[in-house]
Amino acid sequence: MNRPDAAVRQARAEDLAGRLAGRPLVLVGMMGAGKTTVGRRLASRLGRQFLDSDEEIEKAAQMTIPDIFEKRGEAEFRAGETRVIARVLKQDHVVLATGGGAFINGDTRALVKQGAVSVWLKADFHVLFERVSRRSNRPLLKTADPRATLKKLIEDRYPIYAEADVTVMSREVPHDQVAGDVIAAVLDFLEKED
Repeated sequence: MNRPDAAVRQARAEDLAGRLAGRPLVLVGMMGAGKTTVGRRLASRLGRQFLDSDEEIEKAAQMTIPDIFEKRGEAEFRAGETRVIARVLKQDHVVLATGGGAFINGDTRALVKQGAVSVWLKADFHVLFERVSRRSNRPLLKTADPRATLKKLIEDRYPIYAEADVTVMSREVPHDQVAGDVIAAVLDFLEKED
């Protein structure tokens, strides 16, 4: 990247940070959409703290998410997830990456809508499947037919994710480019909100 591009990029990030004031920026979307990786880059560019709700849940429960699912079940996991996200949203200047099912929960979605700007990182099936296939820590995909399971999750969840304030496509480009797309889209959203 040349210097003028870097200067423009930095100016846009500073503009967004100022417009957000302390309001949290929350990334929602399917597992594998890039919420954590893009979120870290956004936090760095915006001078904010990055938090991942899954990591915060694991700290609070003192066990991994697959262990929570196995020992306590999905309902208990979702209740803990809502509590953790409510706590994180009380903090200023945070970029939060949420788990794939967080925004699906009506209580969690209401908390996010009330106190943050939400960004749906949307990705096509083939992008998601290729990414999640690289990892074995996806409890919801431990099924006989993970492709069909992922397709069903997309079918069920995409209409709800569409309630986010902003939608940005996550695709096979550098994550920094997607972070730049998020900054531009959130700036547009905030300008319309004013």
